[in-house]
Amino acid sequence: MKKLWLALIGFAMSFSVFANPVSGKEYTELNTPVTNQPDVVEFFSFYCPHCYQFEENFKVPESISKNLPEGAKHERYHVDFLGGPMGPEMTKAWSVAMAMGVEDKVTPILFEGIQKTGTIKTPADVRDAFIKAGVTGEDYDSAANSIFVKSLIAKQQKAAADYKLRGVPAVFVKGKYQINNAGLEVKDVNEYGKAFSDTVNYLLKQN
Repeated sequence: MKKLWLALIGFAMSFSVFANPVSGKEYTELNTPVTNQPDVVEFFSFYCPHCYQFEENFKVPESISKNLPEGAKHERYHVDFLGGPMGPEMTKAWSVAMAMGVEDKVTPILFEGIQKTGTIKTPADVRDAFIKAGVTGEDYDSAANSIFVKSLIAKQQKAAADYKLRGVPAVFVKGKYQINNAGLEVKDVNEYGKAFSDTVNYLLKQN
C-alpha cells in the first residue's frame, strides 16, 4: 500500500542517509524572491490527492510545525484553482478555520469528505463539516461573512499569485526557496515527513 501511495504522488525516494540539502535537488532557489511572507508557506487544496497523502500518510504539515525553530512561523494557504466552483468555497472555509483557530479539527473532516467519502459537494456540506467539528452553524455563518475572513481569502490569493503557483502541495521557505517534493532522500517512507522538516529548517538558517 505504501508503494502505491508513492506511485500516486510521484515521489522518487532513494535509500540513503539524510545529508545537507543541495540546491537543484532537494530545493530550488526562486529567480525572484517573494517579500513580506511568513518563514514557511505551504500551499494545498482539499481537492488535491497528493495534499491528502502529505497530510494523512506522510504527516508533512505536522512535522514542519512540530520541528520549527522557536520564533519561526508556518502558515498553510488554500488555493482556488482545484475543485471547480468549490475551489474558492474551500478557500473561504479554510479562512474560516484560520479565523476561528479550528484548523486541526476541520482538516481531517474536510479531507475525508472530499477525498474518501465524496460527501462534501456543496457549501452546505462544508458548513455541516464545521458543525461536526464542534463549530455552531451560527458561528460559522458569522465568521464566513466577516471582513476578517474576506481579508484572509485575499491574503491567500495574493500569495499564490506572488509565488506564481502552478501546483500543490508546494512549500516555500523565506520567500526564496521551494522544496522539491520528489528530491528528498529517505531510508523509509515513514521518514519522509522528518526529512521534509529537516530541509525546511536547513533553509531557514540560510541567508
